Amino acid sequence: METYIALIRGINVGGKNALSMADLRKFLEEQGFVDVSTYIASGNVILRSNKPAYEIRDCLEKGLPQNFKLDDEFVKVLVLTSVQFRAVVANKPEGFGEQPDQYHSDAIFLMDIDAAETMSVFNPREGVDRIWPGEGVIYSQRLSALRTKSRLNKIMSSPAYKSMTIRNWNTVMKLMEILGKMEAE
Repeated sequence: METYIALIRGINVGGKNALSMADLRKFLEEQGFVDVSTYIASGNVILRSNKPAYEIRDCLEKGLPQNFKLDDEFVKVLVLTSVQFRAVVANKPEGFGEQPDQYHSDAIFLMDIDAAETMSVFNPREGVDRIWPGEGVIYSQRLSALRTKSRLNKIMSSPAYKSMTIRNWNTVMKLMEILGKMEAE
């Protein structure tokens, strides 16, 4: 049985697409997934299944709008194996996420788009923003003291934005911790 991380884009953001994590866990267990765990209310799920990643993605993308009252039926999900998720952490840029008091660091996970192509969507402000392409991810870092001057939020006006889901680096590390505990059991 494989352990997966499912990142659901756009739930419980700004009061839209409200979805209780208890209801989400129950739904996933009813679909036959086991050891279902969620972390905070922003669509982070760890589960085990014999199904391939694409079947889990399809189950969530089709099942959530059918089974829950959402403001927007556009649901996009990225499902990563534990190996893929661990690679995101292992292949981070040197020092990335290691100075949380100085920098706000995010992993921008890409769904059906390439990091090299997507880099053109970003317009980092020198001295404030830094971005690095990765495998299926873009690493984004903003100087905390100048966060309001960041240009990284401009990606939201790009059509490519619907193919991204952003996680704070602290969330990524917490998911790694939960993943480690699950796999140790």
